[in-house]
Amino acid sequence: MTETAAAKHSRSNAAVAEYGSSVEPGRNADGKATKKTRAAADVVTPMMAQYLDLKAKNQDYLLFYRMGDFYELFFDDAVKAAEALDITLTKRGKHSGNDIPMCGVPVHAAENYLSRLIRKGFKVAVCEQMEDPAEAKKRGAKSVVRRDVVRLVTPGTITEENLLNARQNNFLAALSRAQNDFALAWLDISTGDFFVTALDPANLDAELSRLQAGELILSAQVVEDERLGDGLEDWRHILSYVENSTFDSTAAETTLKASYGVSVLEGIGSYTRAQLSACGALVVYLQETQKGQLPKLAHPLSVGEESTVMIDGATRRNLELTHTLAGSRKGSLLHCLDRTVTGAGARLLNSRLNAPLMDPGTIGRRLDLVAYFQEHEGLRHKIRDLLKRCPDLERAMSRLSLGRGGPRDLAAVRDGLIQAGGIKNIFQSKQTADTLESLPADIDQILENMGRHQDVIALLQRALAEELPTIIRDGNFIAKGYHGALDEFRMLSSESKRLILGLESQYREQSGVSGLKIKYNNVLGYFIEVTALHADKLMGPPLNEDFIHRQTLANVVRFNSSELAKLAGKIGQAADRALALEHEIYEELVGAVLMQWQQISRAAQALAQLDVATALAELAAEKNYCRPKVDASLAFAVEHGRHPVVEAALLAANTDHFVANDCNLDPGNRLWLITGPNMAGKSTFLRQNAVIALMAQMGSFVPARSAHIGVVDRLFSRVGASDDLARGRSTFMVEMVETAAILNQSSERSLVILDEIGRGTATYDGLSIAWAAVEHIHEVNQCRALFATHYHEMTALAAKLSDLALHYMKVKDWEGEVIFLHEVAAGSADRSYGIQVAKLAGLPKVVVERAQQVLHSLEQGGQGAAKGQKMEELADDLPLFSAIQMQVNKPPADDNGTAARLERELAEINPDDLSPRAAMDMLYHLKKIQQDG
Repeated sequence: MTETAAAKHSRSNAAVAEYGSSVEPGRNADGKATKKTRAAADVVTPMMAQYLDLKAKNQDYLLFYRMGDFYELFFDDAVKAAEALDITLTKRGKHSGNDIPMCGVPVHAAENYLSRLIRKGFKVAVCEQMEDPAEAKKRGAKSVVRRDVVRLVTPGTITEENLLNARQNNFLAALSRAQNDFALAWLDISTGDFFVTALDPANLDAELSRLQAGELILSAQVVEDERLGDGLEDWRHILSYVENSTFDSTAAETTLKASYGVSVLEGIGSYTRAQLSACGALVVYLQETQKGQLPKLAHPLSVGEESTVMIDGATRRNLELTHTLAGSRKGSLLHCLDRTVTGAGARLLNSRLNAPLMDPGTIGRRLDLVAYFQEHEGLRHKIRDLLKRCPDLERAMSRLSLGRGGPRDLAAVRDGLIQAGGIKNIFQSKQTADTLESLPADIDQILENMGRHQDVIALLQRALAEELPTIIRDGNFIAKGYHGALDEFRMLSSESKRLILGLESQYREQSGVSGLKIKYNNVLGYFIEVTALHADKLMGPPLNEDFIHRQTLANVVRFNSSELAKLAGKIGQAADRALALEHEIYEELVGAVLMQWQQISRAAQALAQLDVATALAELAAEKNYCRPKVDASLAFAVEHGRHPVVEAALLAANTDHFVANDCNLDPGNRLWLITGPNMAGKSTFLRQNAVIALMAQMGSFVPARSAHIGVVDRLFSRVGASDDLARGRSTFMVEMVETAAILNQSSERSLVILDEIGRGTATYDGLSIAWAAVEHIHEVNQCRALFATHYHEMTALAAKLSDLALHYMKVKDWEGEVIFLHEVAAGSADRSYGIQVAKLAGLPKVVVERAQQVLHSLEQGGQGAAKGQKMEELADDLPLFSAIQMQVNKPPADDNGTAARLERELAEINPDDLSPRAAMDMLYHLKKIQQDG
């Protein structure tokens, strides 16, 4: 991206105004340094002194230094930004004898550049001009415009609409330690949501995986705590270090009281010292980054770790809950389930999927809502139609509270509240028509939270124009007729020509001079002009009392009047005063809206809850999902379960139907050992049952004929693995680390799915590890588990472990070809069909043939020394490989030359010349040649 000539000229003018010259300072016209310059090479200009002072206060940030219509960057900031943004790196002046690197971005397009820098891990300090350059000149020709940093932009504190994902929260989190306890707090500055939890250090990675925070603040002191282990290893890219004093829990208490305007914190919640420390640190960080302009924040809601299902990062990745392994949202479980129609609803659905509940009562109430809207299709569609018209109330309110909003944010509040009122009216009409039917309890609460906002709606309807600009400085966003003085200023500004012509007509009639004109120039402003011949009429009584002589020229005489002077003054100030008055009215409207912040926030949350409930009902109706039974038992019974993502992919491709399978992990049957070939669907079966449990506990219907889920406290999945080169871990090491976490942390209420444990090492090592892991899960963890393996020897465990059940993936061997049936059956597979799968994958025929020979020899070789001897014989027999190759490549025997004759006959055939009957005759002729040969 390069700058236009006009842009360079604009930037040059802005810079020259403060640098003082377009010629490089300290050089002659030919570019050579003057003696005086060489002697004063270290002299810092006032502007550069100002820049260096501001940069010293914000060393960890790229400094966007406002100069006219551009944000300029200098020194290393310029070098980094130019490379990251692919913009031109120039230079301007010298510092300590060296060229000063410089680059810049236009103010009007700054958000786009900010977005790119934030995504690349930079933080930006935005420095604005705090006064008009004309005011600076009054202090002296060389005075520097006052500037200051008005905001620090970090990944966790962005609020701009085009920098945020509308369907996902952007959390700023804080990790604290106090009185030897840990706590994690997180908030979304764009919505006002604020949460805190006591933290077991062992669960840090799982919590951060759930939040997917944009930024995590912490002190260097906390990082050194050994109890965190590797919990921060995958999150280094989002860490921001702050002073230890930021986490002082005593100061935090004072900060929170001041922020919420309370004298005691008990009224808003009960918090441990560690939780206070984390919450206070977040507020202090916001004060620093937003320069005192705090957003409206909800009271910190204390969330117990035991209230939601704990899911570690590896499990989330394996199950592809919100993103695929390739990092795409498309193809993930969230993408498959999401039928929400608002940004707030999408964020709430994301949050629920990331944190399924453990309380059967709350889960049941969520399911009641989904069931109600699934049953009432017409009502569901009406509500969804209204929800589609709802702007993002939460984020609009946040921008307004931070002083970064605009007229369209006010309109978003108005329109969102109008739709909330429309939804309430629908329910009231339905209740009137169906007086005998009671609504689910949560709907009553949702409707109550929507509240009544007629005053705010009426105010914004009267005040806002139909067409609204994006930013305030564009003006013309207040409706005509709302404010009398504003209407007058606008009339003067837009209708000045008509008003001048009216006054001109009035003066012509009053003076009797038909040639009288009212004119304007930059020296006199507005004036009245008549020819010298008629000047006496205006200069003599009685008109001389109204007309004041201004100027006499050769042929004309010019006058002024008090009425014209008054009108000219109004016209001159009208545009500026109109815009200033609009700003005042805007601030009044924002103030009126923010006075209702809590009520409007509750309405926004209620709309999001309705969106999620109706969206899940729409999904259930569309996909034929069933309502699961969720209770406090240890049951796990799924009948005809399906994987929602795989089923959707098959449907989209129109290639095949999904084969549903049952899964029963009830007590006495809680550990399934599943054998069968690759490609038969083992991994899909394992994943689908984990997904069904998560969907049920988030309050969704599930892809099954029926499902009974005893609440799961922790979900573990180890399906597939890859290496971790950054930490020096092989694939097998990654597999063992994940397996260790499962065996060390799962309990009888957990759900574990394991696939191919031990495959990354020698056969006997792998079999031994897998064998011991199954025994440990059965005897120690005693959890519900699905364990898939290729080690057929492990089926012997069924005789030893009472709660272990054998199952396998059914296949059909048809004339040497393997057909995968994707069905799960009781029992064990007779073989792995690995060679058949390899053949399907396209391995050379000679390799497949040789593999079958080796397999046959190994199966005949038995165990121990006999098997070792057989392996040596196979190695000695390697020349057979060449024989197989020759056999595969050898053409078929053709003693009678039949093949050659057939080739000659075929070469002479032109298919286009054959009639259907002739073609049939030719086929019989060729067949006879083959038979005769």
